[in-house]
Amino acid sequence: MKVTFLGTGTSQGIPVIGCECAICQSMDYRDKRLRTSIHVEINGLSLVVDTGPDFRQQALCEGIKRLDAVLFTHAHKDHTAGLDDVRAYNFIQQQSIPVYGTNDLHDQLKREFHYVFSGEKYPGIPQLNLVELTDQDFSVQHVPIVVLPVLHLKLPVLGFRFGDFSYITDANFIPETTLKKLAGTKILVLNALQKEKHVSHFNLDEAIAMAQKINAKTTYFIHMSHRLGLHKDIEKILPANIKLAYDGLTFSL
Repeated sequence: MKVTFLGTGTSQGIPVIGCECAICQSMDYRDKRLRTSIHVEINGLSLVVDTGPDFRQQALCEGIKRLDAVLFTHAHKDHTAGLDDVRAYNFIQQQSIPVYGTNDLHDQLKREFHYVFSGEKYPGIPQLNLVELTDQDFSVQHVPIVVLPVLHLKLPVLGFRFGDFSYITDANFIPETTLKKLAGTKILVLNALQKEKHVSHFNLDEAIAMAQKINAKTTYFIHMSHRLGLHKDIEKILPANIKLAYDGLTFSL
């Protein structure tokens, strides 16, 4: 399995024209964070988790030549807004693409991308096949995927486990049932928004505590805002087995 971080930031974590904060002025490529998303290649399958507003740029930068399915964690715009750009894969592959998400997420996609799901199909629009997810585990082309339900304040969010790799974004509470599903994971990805307390995301201290509780061999933090600070500074204060992810980082297991 090969995992690539397409983006590791939030809508508050991308460079802003004219901004003079340390992140925007940084020359360290690790501080240039597009919206959070990952690409997973496993057993010949090419999957993307979330398609934020930067999806087209991310797919081009990382050379994603095939897309077999899209998995959505939740319906917030910074995780769904780039869905229209899967149309390029429809054209190349000459087939529709399965889109996995909850019924609530699919309802929102039908509102935001109404032209895709209308009765009259305009030539060239994305061809999507909606597949409903619940809290139950599922598979994509015989690849088993474990569902990891978490909470983003009061909003249910789905994390996913692929073998020994577990991915959770936009959370500030992980129930005991999900912690049991995380047991034995070797590589964990978890959100760490900023140093200050936040209403719906783990802050840095909370993310460190949760990572240590789960006790994966290696944990990567994602969904980082400008308020977290510079990559080089934060990495110095992290425990040895916890790292900040960055756009384009790839690992295999």
